Amino acid sequence: MEQTFPSRRPHTPSVILSGLAVLLIVNLALGQWPDYAQLTATLDQPLSRLRWIIGDISEVAFYKHELPALGLLLGAGLAHWTHVRGYRWQGFAICYGTGLWPWLFTSSLLGLLLSHALWGWTLSSGTWQPTFVAFVSLPAAMVLLFGGGWRVAINGALLGALLVTPMSLLLVNYLCYPLQLPVVIGNVSGMALASVVAFLLCRRFPSLVRGGLQPATPVPFATKPDYGVLWTLRRVLADFSEAPFFGNELASLGLLLGVLLAYVLTPAAPAYGSHLVLQMVIGQALASLVGVLVWRRQWMEHGWYPTYIPIVSIVPAAVLTLGGSWQVIVASAVLGALVAPPLAVAISQRLPAYMHGYIGNVLSMAISTQGILPLVGLLAGGNA
Repeated sequence: MEQTFPSRRPHTPSVILSGLAVLLIVNLALGQWPDYAQLTATLDQPLSRLRWIIGDISEVAFYKHELPALGLLLGAGLAHWTHVRGYRWQGFAICYGTGLWPWLFTSSLLGLLLSHALWGWTLSSGTWQPTFVAFVSLPAAMVLLFGGGWRVAINGALLGALLVTPMSLLLVNYLCYPLQLPVVIGNVSGMALASVVAFLLCRRFPSLVRGGLQPATPVPFATKPDYGVLWTLRRVLADFSEAPFFGNELASLGLLLGVLLAYVLTPAAPAYGSHLVLQMVIGQALASLVGVLVWRRQWMEHGWYPTYIPIVSIVPAAVLTLGGSWQVIVASAVLGALVAPPLAVAISQRLPAYMHGYIGNVLSMAISTQGILPLVGLLAGGNA
């Protein structure tokens, strides 16, 4: 799809990546890396607040740390660079081959920063708050649906901060916390409900998105995949960066290397200080592997299938809630892989054309998490 202002792509990604690299070097030089408890106890300090904001970039995978965030963005930047130059080792083309990664990242980042400017005060409550949700939801979906350009990027960021973040805050604080539900249910339900409102506004006021509702057209595969063992392993890796709409092995590799490095440096820092990083990553990889194998025919017929859903919902929620036993890992991974992807597709297929299909994905996350976690608890029994 032709982009608006093609000669004026945003420079935000390179600036932010440089800033993150500086933060990494400073922390390594000082030898200081607070654990999660220290981070949350000092959020009134500028450096801790900055770490929280950067950690929001990797929050969707339940890692919550600046190192996996840095790795994700460095890997994504490399993936975009290789895609633009057509290198064969780019892996799955980032952002589904649309070439929109700079605009998508810019809109998502602006949405995140605006969310903190408007709603960062909620962190003073002393409880975890879903400040990350705008980074992995509406802004990116709007760019993919309507194309690049500052109008879409800025309006997507504004709608993300004004609709998605407060909706998730309301559901987490007034539904999940009182009823003791996994907070991921409030996060993703807020994304879905707010995005429905936003897309209705875009339809009612088309000037918000340049007056058109034409989706960006992905670049087709140069050669048809063979869907063999290598493709399967690559797909499992790419699923780790699917939630922020990257879907690329290099981005995922950066994310995983970052969280493992964070865990080695300070085990109580990533994943909310749970010390369950390894169990979580194993469960996430297993969920994707089972999903890719079971739904391989769907991948072949449609070119894409939401096998990533358990990675960012059911598996980490189960591990954090029920513990890291092998029973919890296997049960949540297998059940999530079998149930969540087809449910997401069933919902997405019923959405109108002017709404991005990710709404079905996040609704599936909410429904599947609520339905599967009690079952996992029963299957795990006293070992959970």
